[in-house]
Amino acid sequence: MKQLYIIRHAKSSWEAPLRDFDRPLNSKGIQDAHLVATTVSNQLPKSFIVWSSAAKRASETALIFAQNISFPFESIIFKEDLYTFDEKQLEQIIKSCPNDYDNLILFGHNEAITNFVNKFGNVYIDNVSTCGFVNITFDTTSWKNIEKGITKKVIFPRDLK
Repeated sequence: MKQLYIIRHAKSSWEAPLRDFDRPLNSKGIQDAHLVATTVSNQLPKSFIVWSSAAKRASETALIFAQNISFPFESIIFKEDLYTFDEKQLEQIIKSCPNDYDNLILFGHNEAITNFVNKFGNVYIDNVSTCGFVNITFDTTSWKNIEKGITKKVIFPRDLK
């Protein structure tokens, strides 16, 4: 069995004139990331691999999760190709996960995330909100063979306030 924990980056700032890739989290995003991370910390498996988009808002979200869940910052693998809004590219990246890992925690971007969880999960989600957390399990031993899975958990920051 393979388990995917997919998290959309938290709310980012549009205030500074930066490239999209370089936009940081805003204060609401920082608060939401801490809130969701502490909520899910006891629901995560003991062993996992963590991948994050290299974009600033996604990497900052991943670092906040690492801080709250107590996994080493150094264990996060930052991937340039996770800076994608295309679910087909996201699917290819997830399917490339080494089979040594049964649990993948991934930080990325919308539209890719919403479209991916609707294609591969069994619960329709209109929009995965910023800092939204979705857990999908797949009845397979190979990431490259994932097909329709079971959506086990959906948590949005608004549900925790």
